[in-house]
Amino acid sequence: MKKKVNNNLYIDDEERDFFESLDYSKTQSVPNLKEEVEVYKKAAKEQYSKRRAISIRLLEYDIQKLKAKSKEEGIPYQTLIASAVHKYANSR
Repeated sequence: MKKKVNNNLYIDDEERDFFESLDYSKTQSVPNLKEEVEVYKKAAKEQYSKRRAISIRLLEYDIQKLKAKSKEEGIPYQTLIASAVHKYANSR
């Protein structure tokens, strides 16, 4: 069962134990931290935000089922389809 740590973070007992086991006294800050963070943000944005429109023909029945499923999940149906394709392409 996940427990609330702060307003935006919930962790379970295993995660809590892991964080408590870390020895933060041996960590070092990266020189020019702000610049490093920006470099990685830019790389992540370039890697994961490249989207391309495509056309695909699907059965009307499948589209209706996907739309119903997306309503259950509370996300747009195209987002649901993109997520499913991404998971399949990455063998998850």
